[in-house]
Amino acid sequence: MSDRLFGTDGVRGQANSYPMTAEMALRLGAAAGRYFRRDGSHGHRVVIGKDTRLSGYMFENALTAGLTSTGMNVFLLGPVPTPAVGVLTPSMRADLGVMISASHNPHHDNGIKLFGPDGFKLSDEAEAEIEALTLAGVEPAQAGNIGRARRIDEGRYRYNERLKASFSSGLRLDGIKVLVDCANGAAYRSAPEVLWELGAEVIPIGVAPNGFNINDKCGSTDTAAAADAVRAHGADLGISLDGDADRVMLIDETGKVADGDQLMALLARRWAKAGRLNDGTLVATVMSNLGLERFLEGHGLKLKRTPVGDRYVVETMRRGGFNLGGEQSGHIVMTDFATTGDGLLAGLHFLAAMVETGQPASALLHSFEPVPQLLKNVRFAAGKAPLEAAEVRAAIGAAERQLDGKGRLLIRKSGTEPLIRVMAECEDDALLAQVVDSVVAAVEAAV
Repeated sequence: MSDRLFGTDGVRGQANSYPMTAEMALRLGAAAGRYFRRDGSHGHRVVIGKDTRLSGYMFENALTAGLTSTGMNVFLLGPVPTPAVGVLTPSMRADLGVMISASHNPHHDNGIKLFGPDGFKLSDEAEAEIEALTLAGVEPAQAGNIGRARRIDEGRYRYNERLKASFSSGLRLDGIKVLVDCANGAAYRSAPEVLWELGAEVIPIGVAPNGFNINDKCGSTDTAAAADAVRAHGADLGISLDGDADRVMLIDETGKVADGDQLMALLARRWAKAGRLNDGTLVATVMSNLGLERFLEGHGLKLKRTPVGDRYVVETMRRGGFNLGGEQSGHIVMTDFATTGDGLLAGLHFLAAMVETGQPASALLHSFEPVPQLLKNVRFAAGKAPLEAAEVRAAIGAAERQLDGKGRLLIRKSGTEPLIRVMAECEDDALLAQVVDSVVAAVEAAV
């Protein structure tokens, strides 16, 4: 058992297995409460949102118990998208925001993401302190200082209004048919509501959560059903969200899927033309396609790369004063409007481009030709460290020499699942497959 709790996006794992147990959630809640009540004063608040996983009930109650035991007053939002927690934490003058979600993972996983009073995810340093408190244990508050908990039924509506406020008041979506796949997740109410209220004809799918079907053959990581529905209904656009709605894949009217790189390319060019792209810079991770980088350079714009994880994108944006960033996987971060990735917000801004230009989605969603990219994952057992094996390091070195001057290789351990991700880019398809397969084979042998 590892004592490490926090990964690249909070605490995550299989429900009822370490570290995602009710006991650990209670301890984490108590530690977070103690961290934000170090001055001993009263009136501290925390907002808690969740997605639609069955285990969300268990973790919501455990976190509430831990937080109230240290004197925090808890406001329970129920099922809301992750970006709603980022919006509502500062809006409700809370000291802490908590989202219970494993994002795009299957239903048997869950996670806990923490947001500071400014609505941004906590820094590595803050998480490290809370982790230490969790493992050490904290003294509860005196009986008279225990916190209270209450449900906030209108949280979703407050978030919806913030989304609509980001959409130009002079624009409407009348006459546009939008297929929205909510992945049976946290946006199953918000997404159809917002699109309909802005005038779109809405075709919702993935809006019948039962605790088990979140991200199951639907959503941004499995777009086949949404693409089929776009074609079947003659929709102008498909918006495919993940389980907590912080990422999106867009589908044009022909059923072709575009990833986050294509959406960022469009937004960067439009924002730069309007004079609103800070320092002419887009922030993206090392996973973004080389074609995106070349596209930006061709328009006199810059790409600043970060490690994988939307939190690192946001941290870089904040340090540099940049206002647009994201990930190929569909996290799109627009800090003029939100504190974290917001799939529905990104979809609305793409719809605004459709309205303003009069062009179909197919003309807007394919700004550049991607350099061929191949990604394969290798699952490994707990306690293994395959990237430290000599044969794996040798295979990586050989692959890098083969790609020298022809492409690039990226090997990394996932921060959310026990996976080694092997990715390469190269315009020679045969060489691309050869180098990826050689590294994958070495990793598989090591595990």
